[in-house]
Amino acid sequence: MGCSIFVYVKKFFSLSLILNSFITLATVAGILYGFYDAWPNWKPFSPYLVTGNLFLVVAAAAFINIFPSASIGRCLHTGRLWFHHYVYGFFVLLSSVIYVVTFTSVSLIMLFFIYSSSVAVNAGRFFVLTGLTLFLDDLPDVSKQVESILNKIKSGFYKIRQAIHALQLVTGLVSFYVFLAVSLSIIHKLAFTFSNFITMSTFLITSITSFACVKRKAWLKIAPEK
Repeated sequence: MGCSIFVYVKKFFSLSLILNSFITLATVAGILYGFYDAWPNWKPFSPYLVTGNLFLVVAAAAFINIFPSASIGRCLHTGRLWFHHYVYGFFVLLSSVIYVVTFTSVSLIMLFFIYSSSVAVNAGRFFVLTGLTLFLDDLPDVSKQVESILNKIKSGFYKIRQAIHALQLVTGLVSFYVFLAVSLSIIHKLAFTFSNFITMSTFLITSITSFACVKRKAWLKIAPEK
């Protein structure tokens, strides 16, 4: 019983890290859209952040974190309730898309690019990313062809694993600096909003995940597919 609970907790932890990476990417997408649209008149989180272009590095950190985060849960045998969880992921994703299109005034294409404090919009964003997390985490089980394609990609990553390992450290350090800059700016301006709290939290988790993966040498342990 205890072992089973540990397996499910570890799987949930893995999915949470993947979801955080997607939330980071979505947050960065919105900030960069505003930054480049208003450039050079808007300097986000100044004077603590030297340039908004550093959000591109945060996005890179989040992207690099996805594979090692997923690998935590891929080796676990949690079984399935009727279906693989990519089916549930697809259902959540589809339902969320229908919800956004039907019950919000935001275009689906612009969902992650515009600022909105609407609970309905942000709920739609969250469930879209949750569905995407469940679907992509279980993607190798969709079909043998998909699994074969992913294995080839994995073999390609194996050839440059040392470069990715080093890049993960660099992007993690930059992400932590961005977290500090964003936090100091929010504290200085007393801008304690829910969206700013999410921004600080997701950047912090992204940087910590990067450091943890570097310490575990997650990318160096990647095995080539035969």
